[in-house]
Amino acid sequence: MVAAIGAAFVFVLNQLRPSEVSEPPRPGEQKIYLDAPEALIAFAMVGVLAVAIAGVLSVIATRRAVRPLARALQIQRDFVADASHELRTPLAVLDARLQVLQRGLAPDDPSKPAVADLRTDTRILIDVVDDLLLAADPERTEPAEPVSLRDAVTRSLHSLEVLARDAGVELVLGSRDDVRTTVPATTLTRCATALIDNALVHSPAGSSITVDVRLQGDQAVLTVTDDGAGIVGINPTRIFDRFARAHPAAPGRTRAGFGIGLALVRDVATRHGGDVAVTRTGPTGTAIELRLPAG
Repeated sequence: MVAAIGAAFVFVLNQLRPSEVSEPPRPGEQKIYLDAPEALIAFAMVGVLAVAIAGVLSVIATRRAVRPLARALQIQRDFVADASHELRTPLAVLDARLQVLQRGLAPDDPSKPAVADLRTDTRILIDVVDDLLLAADPERTEPAEPVSLRDAVTRSLHSLEVLARDAGVELVLGSRDDVRTTVPATTLTRCATALIDNALVHSPAGSSITVDVRLQGDQAVLTVTDDGAGIVGINPTRIFDRFARAHPAAPGRTRAGFGIGLALVRDVATRHGGDVAVTRTGPTGTAIELRLPAG
């Protein structure tokens, strides 16, 4: 078989040799012949060289295109890290002063519950700053211990209760499965707070916001449903883009969002192998669902 293939290859090369090569030149005539196999080899080498040059140029162009993106990401991480670091000390001082105030209050002082809530909010802020510092450092990780999604949602509802009361909106914890996930507790609280706060901004007075926590398959699911007018003025798939905002907010709302909270929720979901999406929107309200791997 090998001999037959070799004989066929030699025959093909021989056929590529023009018959004029065997003819002697006439007097005063000069002939230049280009050997076909050598031409084929030369063309092949030129082709390989062209492909190699194109590959090198593609790599250089790709690096030049990616370099500004990498630089922008690094600037963003540096800003988050610097801002979070600068906030840690003032928050620690504030917490210490609240602790002194709390200890100096009489047991029957009517302001004692309010001071306790202030200190709880301060501790939440400190945890959020620490969580931002952790997120800004991609090489630093914390042990992935399963935490309760229901507990994180309960903390968010408690912290947002004062805003809901002022807005005339009722916060309702519906399904409350004790589902766990490996996402850090502070990160979970940030996500729940962003989703509920977004619903608050778009909920009219007298309406309610329902928060459901359930286990679906191998996923921990958090659903926030409001009774607002739905997402208008923007494609629902774009509300998770940074600085994207739906208009208008609920009537009478003076507090408008900056279009960052939902983007942060999507970043957290993506980083931990989950997803967030609008599952329903219309004149009767909107439902946003966050899915994370159950732990």
